[in-house]
Amino acid sequence: MLTIYGIPNCDTLKKARKWLDGQGLAYRFHNYRKEGLDRDWLKARIDEFGWENVVNRKGTTWRKLPEQQRHAMNAERALDALLEQPGMIKRPLLGSLAEGGYLLGFATEQWQQALDNNGG
Repeated sequence: MLTIYGIPNCDTLKKARKWLDGQGLAYRFHNYRKEGLDRDWLKARIDEFGWENVVNRKGTTWRKLPEQQRHAMNAERALDALLEQPGMIKRPLLGSLAEGGYLLGFATEQWQQALDNNGG
């Protein structure tokens, strides 16, 4: 089963869930804030996508960080920051595809292609 990761009040996540519902696809929603995150799982996503892509640098949580902290960010610091403030993770993240991969962010064309290749 597909898993969509994020926080419930995110507009992009709402669009993605609506799209998945419209496709008739079953999925589980993983709320970062309520269910937490596994450090190794999050490190694997950072390794897969790069910390620069996993961190939502357009969001208010990122912008509220001290400038010095933003400039000193690297993969290890991003991992710690995201575990502490999961709302700073770019959303949504769709996982459990047949090939074991994940999709970061919502783009209907990309998702459709990946799910077609997934047999969904």
